[in-house]
Amino acid sequence: MMNEFNGSKPIYLQLADRIHRQIISGELKAGEKLPSIRDMGIKYSMNPNTILRSYSELEREGILETKRGQGTFVSEQQDLLVLQREKLKHEQIQQFVNVMREMGYSPSEILSGLEKYLNNIEKGDE
Repeated sequence: MMNEFNGSKPIYLQLADRIHRQIISGELKAGEKLPSIRDMGIKYSMNPNTILRSYSELEREGILETKRGQGTFVSEQQDLLVLQREKLKHEQIQQFVNVMREMGYSPSEILSGLEKYLNNIEKGDE
Protein backbone atom coordinates (compact mmCIF):
# COMPACT_ATOMS: atom_id res chain seq x y z
CA MET A 1 0.00 0.00 0.00
CA MET A 2 1.40 3.36 -0.98
CA ASN A 3 1.66 6.14 1.58
CA GLU A 4 1.19 8.84 -1.04
CA PHE A 5 -1.76 11.17 -0.95
CA ASN A 6 -2.79 13.78 -3.48
CA GLY A 7 -4.05 17.32 -3.07
CA SER A 8 -7.41 16.77 -4.75
CA LYS A 9 -9.17 15.72 -1.56
CA PRO A 10 -8.53 16.20 2.18
CA ILE A 11 -5.97 13.70 3.47
CA TYR A 12 -8.25 12.44 6.24
CA LEU A 13 -10.86 11.48 3.62
CA GLN A 14 -8.23 9.80 1.44
CA LEU A 15 -7.08 7.76 4.43
CA ALA A 16 -10.70 6.93 5.33
CA ASP A 17 -11.24 5.77 1.73
CA ARG A 18 -8.10 3.64 1.89
CA ILE A 19 -9.21 1.96 5.14
CA HIS A 20 -12.70 1.54 3.68
CA ARG A 21 -11.29 -0.26 0.62
CA GLN A 22 -9.17 -2.51 2.86
CA ILE A 23 -12.34 -3.52 4.72
CA ILE A 24 -14.38 -4.00 1.54
CA SER A 25 -11.62 -6.12 -0.04
CA GLY A 26 -11.36 -8.31 3.05
CA GLU A 27 -7.82 -7.22 3.85
CA LEU A 28 -9.26 -5.99 7.16
CA LYS A 29 -11.80 -8.44 8.59
CA ALA A 30 -14.98 -7.81 10.57
CA GLY A 31 -14.09 -7.40 14.23
CA GLU A 32 -10.39 -6.84 13.51
CA LYS A 33 -8.59 -4.24 15.60
CA LEU A 34 -7.05 -1.32 13.75
CA PRO A 35 -3.69 0.16 14.71
CA SER A 36 -3.83 2.81 17.42
CA ILE A 37 -4.12 6.41 16.29
CA ARG A 38 -0.52 6.95 17.36
CA ASP A 39 0.77 3.89 15.47
CA MET A 40 -1.20 4.82 12.36
CA GLY A 41 0.19 8.36 12.56
CA ILE A 42 3.71 6.96 12.63
CA LYS A 43 2.99 4.55 9.76
CA TYR A 44 1.69 7.33 7.50
CA SER A 45 3.81 10.18 8.95
CA MET A 46 0.62 12.03 9.84
CA ASN A 47 -0.63 14.13 12.66
CA PRO A 48 -2.68 11.95 15.03
CA ASN A 49 -5.58 14.42 14.67
CA THR A 50 -5.77 13.52 10.97
CA ILE A 51 -5.95 9.82 11.84
CA LEU A 52 -8.58 10.51 14.48
CA ARG A 53 -10.64 12.40 11.93
CA SER A 54 -10.40 9.48 9.47
CA TYR A 55 -11.43 6.98 12.14
CA SER A 56 -14.27 9.27 13.27
CA GLU A 57 -15.57 9.56 9.69
CA LEU A 58 -15.65 5.77 9.31
CA GLU A 59 -17.22 5.38 12.73
CA ARG A 60 -19.93 7.88 11.75
CA GLU A 61 -20.67 5.66 8.73
CA GLY A 62 -20.88 2.61 11.01
CA ILE A 63 -17.87 0.93 9.42
CA LEU A 64 -15.68 1.22 12.51
CA GLU A 65 -16.51 0.91 16.20
CA THR A 66 -14.48 2.37 19.04
CA LYS A 67 -14.50 0.42 22.28
CA ARG A 68 -13.39 2.55 25.18
CA GLY A 69 -10.04 1.39 26.52
CA GLN A 70 -9.70 -1.31 23.85
CA GLY A 71 -9.26 0.54 20.56
CA THR A 72 -10.94 0.87 17.21
CA PHE A 73 -12.35 -2.16 15.41
CA VAL A 74 -13.93 -3.00 12.06
CA SER A 75 -17.68 -3.34 12.50
CA GLU A 76 -18.93 -6.87 13.03
CA GLN A 77 -22.22 -6.06 11.26
CA GLN A 78 -21.75 -8.22 8.15
CA ASP A 79 -24.90 -6.87 6.48
CA LEU A 80 -23.56 -3.33 6.75
CA LEU A 81 -20.20 -4.37 5.29
CA VAL A 82 -21.92 -6.17 2.39
CA LEU A 83 -24.04 -3.06 1.78
CA GLN A 84 -20.90 -0.89 1.83
CA ARG A 85 -19.20 -3.21 -0.66
CA GLU A 86 -22.15 -2.92 -3.06
CA LYS A 87 -22.27 0.86 -2.59
CA LEU A 88 -18.57 1.21 -3.39
CA LYS A 89 -18.93 -1.02 -6.46
CA HIS A 90 -21.83 1.09 -7.71
CA GLU A 91 -19.89 4.33 -7.14
CA GLN A 92 -16.85 3.04 -9.03
CA ILE A 93 -18.96 1.80 -11.96
CA GLN A 94 -20.87 5.08 -12.07
CA GLN A 95 -17.63 7.07 -12.12
CA PHE A 96 -16.18 4.88 -14.89
CA VAL A 97 -19.32 5.08 -17.03
CA ASN A 98 -19.60 8.86 -16.58
CA VAL A 99 -16.01 9.35 -17.79
CA MET A 100 -16.56 7.05 -20.76
CA ARG A 101 -19.81 8.83 -21.68
CA GLU A 102 -18.04 12.20 -21.45
CA MET A 103 -15.51 10.84 -23.96
CA GLY A 104 -18.37 10.01 -26.32
CA TYR A 105 -18.67 6.25 -25.91
CA SER A 106 -22.10 4.64 -26.18
CA PRO A 107 -23.31 2.10 -23.60
CA SER A 108 -22.70 -0.74 -26.09
CA GLU A 109 -19.15 0.47 -26.81
CA ILE A 110 -18.42 0.70 -23.07
CA LEU A 111 -19.80 -2.80 -22.47
CA SER A 112 -17.91 -4.39 -25.38
CA GLY A 113 -14.68 -2.65 -24.37
CA LEU A 114 -15.09 -3.82 -20.78
CA GLU A 115 -15.85 -7.39 -21.85
CA LYS A 116 -12.77 -7.42 -24.09
CA TYR A 117 -10.61 -6.05 -21.29
CA LEU A 118 -11.88 -8.60 -18.76
CA ASN A 119 -11.39 -11.45 -21.23
CA ASN A 120 -7.79 -10.32 -21.78
CA ILE A 121 -7.20 -10.28 -18.01
CA GLU A 122 -8.48 -13.85 -17.76
CA LYS A 123 -6.04 -14.88 -20.50
CA GLY A 124 -3.22 -12.99 -18.76
CA ASP A 125 -2.83 -10.53 -21.64
CA GLU A 126 -3.79 -7.36 -19.77
